[in-house]
Amino acid sequence: MLNLLFPKVCSGCKSVLLKTEDILCTQCIHSLPLACHHKTRSEEMKNIFYGKFKVEEATAIIKFQKRGITQELLHNLKYRSKPQISSFFGKWLGAELAEIPYYQNIDMVIPVPLHKQKLKKRGYNQVEGFGVEIAKLLKVPYVDDILIKISKTKSQVFKQRFTRFQSEEIFTIQKPQSIRNKHILLVDDIVTTGATLENCALQLLKSDDVKLSLATIAIA
Repeated sequence: MLNLLFPKVCSGCKSVLLKTEDILCTQCIHSLPLACHHKTRSEEMKNIFYGKFKVEEATAIIKFQKRGITQELLHNLKYRSKPQISSFFGKWLGAELAEIPYYQNIDMVIPVPLHKQKLKKRGYNQVEGFGVEIAKLLKVPYVDDILIKISKTKSQVFKQRFTRFQSEEIFTIQKPQSIRNKHILLVDDIVTTGATLENCALQLLKSDDVKLSLATIAIA
């Protein structure tokens, strides 16, 4: 009855979903501009951080495009209270990474955190579902109490590189001993200039013998 009164709609095109569909309709799934660096072995994402810090592996599922389905998805995820989109992509990527040998030595998944005020306002971290599902499928812990954001910034998605570094985000780590000698998969919703992931990575890499890989839903 609820489905009749309030049918589930596609988070990409807003068409009514079939019983066999979830989050995205089949047409939207097939129209997604895929990145999937873990399949192609492309170093596009790794190259963003070249000369800044060492990245073991780096991948994104889709390529961000303005005024398209990917923008609609990320806006629904971040600003329209649809955290289930995050879980959808986490299950997708997690299932694929679980079959790839060079992702089998991940020890834990850590999300890029939100500032506590933004978390309270939004009600959820948009990358949580993504990270949780990947961790489940890799059979490793999802740990969200080590990397902490201690400065509040506005949305970073459409800022130019110079502006982003002028309003640099500040992160810190708690319990640094818990990540020593670990291979961490750091996850976020989107990578643009890489400033946010770089700031997080530099904190995590302060611990001894940390290896770092990256995974995002989208790459701009």
